[in-house]
Amino acid sequence: MTHLVTVFGGGGFVGRYVVEALLRAGHRVRVAERHPKNAYHLKAQANLGQLQFLAADVTRPETVARALQGATAAINLVGVFGSQMDAVQREGAGIVAQAASAAGLSAFVHMSAIGADPESASAYGRSKGAGEQAVLTAFPNATILRPSIIFGREDQFVNRFASLIRMAPVMPVIGGKTKFQPVHVGDVARAAAAAVAEPGRFGGETFELGGPQILSMRELNEWIAKTIGVNTLMIDVPDAVAGAMATATGWLPGAPITRDQWLMLQKDNIVAEGAAGIGAFGIAPISLDMAARGWLVLYKNHGRFGAKA
Repeated sequence: MTHLVTVFGGGGFVGRYVVEALLRAGHRVRVAERHPKNAYHLKAQANLGQLQFLAADVTRPETVARALQGATAAINLVGVFGSQMDAVQREGAGIVAQAASAAGLSAFVHMSAIGADPESASAYGRSKGAGEQAVLTAFPNATILRPSIIFGREDQFVNRFASLIRMAPVMPVIGGKTKFQPVHVGDVARAAAAAVAEPGRFGGETFELGGPQILSMRELNEWIAKTIGVNTLMIDVPDAVAGAMATATGWLPGAPITRDQWLMLQKDNIVAEGAAGIGAFGIAPISLDMAARGWLVLYKNHGRFGAKA
């Protein structure tokens, strides 16, 4: 355990899997979180002395510098939706990369997203794109990972739709034709761990991470309904209606879709043709069908005992 990797956002959905992959590879890991106690559940994964926790905020340079003291590599997983996107995903990403460069780290991995573009119509896409630029300016040999929609047992995407579909006899589908390439969180974590281990091979490169399946939003909802055994009626919401709804009500707490989310749905979220992908890491990605059935049983009536002969 000669390497110490600082993981910013290591207690989150993706973070817990990244930390696990790093620990399995034999690294020491420092989880940097605004509230470290939110990551204490990771202790059971580590050997004695292999895991540590530190309070840090990517928008406060002094806390970031402290989190990188003694580290040999770092991974930035911090991301948000809402009013803080620019502060966290552009300014914060730059702060972490600058601190990583000043600390002389051998490797830096930054988690972005497919669709990241400083000229994107959506604020989320713009903040992610500007964040990539800030990272590469400060740390040119950084590895940029751009996943499509990430799914896993604790995700807020597949689970959200499964919960809605289970309760609703009719399911309005917004952006029904928009395509996604869902990638399993464990595969994303393995790619991040590989990039940290071999900066000479993966540094300075951008990788778009997608799974083996490409599904439209409607196809995804239909697959979830079939998997949990419900006959929910899917109705496509016309794009003009969805856009008007997002504009008029998207700012309200609990709104079904925000204006920015609607803008994001105007483009497919799949790996670009010719882009370096997850195969570059030697990973054969897990399909949604293979991984998700194991936990979607929770949404079936009577759980795993609800199947009919």
